[in-house]
Amino acid sequence: MSSLQDQLLKAGLVDKKKAAKVSRDKRKSEKLQRKTGQVQADAGKLQARQASAEKAARDRQLNARKQAEAESRAVAAQIRQLIEMNRLSPAQRLGAGSSDYNFSDGRTIKTLQVSALVGRQLARGLLAIVRLDHNYELVPAAVAEKIAQRDEAYLVLRNAPQTEAQDEDDPYADYKIPDDLMW
Repeated sequence: MSSLQDQLLKAGLVDKKKAAKVSRDKRKSEKLQRKTGQVQADAGKLQARQASAEKAARDRQLNARKQAEAESRAVAAQIRQLIEMNRLSPAQRLGAGSSDYNFSDGRTIKTLQVSALVGRQLARGLLAIVRLDHNYELVPAAVAEKIAQRDEAYLVLRNAPQTEAQDEDDPYADYKIPDDLMW
């Protein structure tokens, strides 16, 4: 079996002068390598290493991008599940004496039909309005907090819970008025 150099010579792809020069250069580099004990860097090997390093960097970037997309899809699925499991049904939202509840979504004013009780709960911050697809849903404030931790963009309206502020200098602070007091 003949060497690759002989095959290239027979095919006419390389002439004898070029083949001799390549073999001389190879012998010189081997002799120098034996003499100094250092490995001579081959240009082809360096380019191959550099190309593989660049490919590895591109692959890492692509994998990071794919992982970020997968994480965002997972978060969206979690939010969807939270909303669907905890939203108020239309029967709970609408009741006797339903009225319009106006809220702003970005720069537009939207309206929901809610009962008076649900309207008070929205105003007090016990319920929140979230966006699911192109609809608005009502969820409890605790669920809205979990949704906000994952992605604020789903929240449309979340009022701060109202707490009664007490005056520190109130002399009657220790005397609470009972709720069932009849006059």
